[in-house]
Amino acid sequence: MSSEPEIITIDDLAEPTFSEGAQAILDSVGPFADTLDLSVEGMLAQATSELRLDDLGAGGFGERLGVLLGAFRDDVELSPMGVVSVHTLLVQLARNRLLVEDQIRRHPEILDIEIAAPIVIAGLPRTGTTHLHNLLAADPALRSLPYWESLEPVPLPDDPPGTGARVERAAMGLEFVNAALPYLRRMHDMTAEHVHEEIQLLAIDASTMLFETMAPVTTWKRYYQANDQTEHYRYLYKVLQVLTFLRGGERWVLKSPQHLEQFRALTTVFPDAVFVVTHRDPVSVTASMATMITYTSRLNLARVDPSLVGGYWVDRVADLLDACVRDRDLLPSARSMDVRFHEFMADDLGTVADIYELAGQPLDESARTAHRAYLETHERDRFGRVAYSLDPFSTDAHECALRHAGYCRRFGVGPLAGNTTIS
Repeated sequence: MSSEPEIITIDDLAEPTFSEGAQAILDSVGPFADTLDLSVEGMLAQATSELRLDDLGAGGFGERLGVLLGAFRDDVELSPMGVVSVHTLLVQLARNRLLVEDQIRRHPEILDIEIAAPIVIAGLPRTGTTHLHNLLAADPALRSLPYWESLEPVPLPDDPPGTGARVERAAMGLEFVNAALPYLRRMHDMTAEHVHEEIQLLAIDASTMLFETMAPVTTWKRYYQANDQTEHYRYLYKVLQVLTFLRGGERWVLKSPQHLEQFRALTTVFPDAVFVVTHRDPVSVTASMATMITYTSRLNLARVDPSLVGGYWVDRVADLLDACVRDRDLLPSARSMDVRFHEFMADDLGTVADIYELAGQPLDESARTAHRAYLETHERDRFGRVAYSLDPFSTDAHECALRHAGYCRRFGVGPLAGNTTIS
């Protein structure tokens, strides 16, 4: 019998501490950060010069980068590592976009590839989405997105044949992240081969919630929410076509919390998709998500204010859950289902079987064997657990529960799932 996992409380959210090695690296990046050109023109020029490509495609990519950079400049104070992270990410997104457009220019038949009937998981972190996504992705008949491919969907021109160079670069980046943030694996384990969200692919069109996870960029959030995301999901479709062309695959399994407020865009762009929407007590989800993002923000922010960072995500979770309540009926009833966390944890393979039936996906012996193999090597909480609370974020659990009463009743989760009331 396995022992109970160790439970730790992260007690340095407001005054982060790092290991000696991680601190040395953080201290060393200041002079380098000062040399970086954090402008749209500078970053696009760097990407085009490195690749000797200049076609970024249509759609206002540079304009959106300008709004985003303004938010990083005006809404928050980035640390030197934050400056490096933002610059690195945005130059990489520009490279990815140049490479995607170049692939389509050289292989126009890519645009004839159909992304047929993807299985789309929509749910917040800590609602079982990662476990479910990985279980489904273990089936060799389904196509998923490993982390290394999300970072670099198209190889660089000078890369040797195969995927090894991209895998190695992703692993090197994660090595520092795991050293600087030793508790992150307890909340969300990441490896280069780990199945990842397509939110990273949406970022190639510079319109996504991904940027909000780096810092509380309110200006960007307002801009993002004020604009219809359908065309950006069409760009995601195009990137999936490129990935299918490069590495094959017949049926994609996708996942992101962002999808909770994008059901209209999803059903427009992927009209034959199958949708799985995950649910859990919103109080516990809010506490864990606010904790995780406040913890990771220590790399990007000069000063971490848990009330500010965590409070941002208390509100952002509410946005997502309110949108889910508002738009859930947009999903076709014959091709969508709701999965409650406690039921999924009680019978994960039974839930997977229900999803296969809904999706018309063969649950053959190959799939069953892959699912069992995944479970044997991915025990829940194998790296330990984190204790979550709303207290560091100046948020009251009672008020949080009341705020989500409609969601709880609609989907049968949390303290207000039935006729129970909180006085």
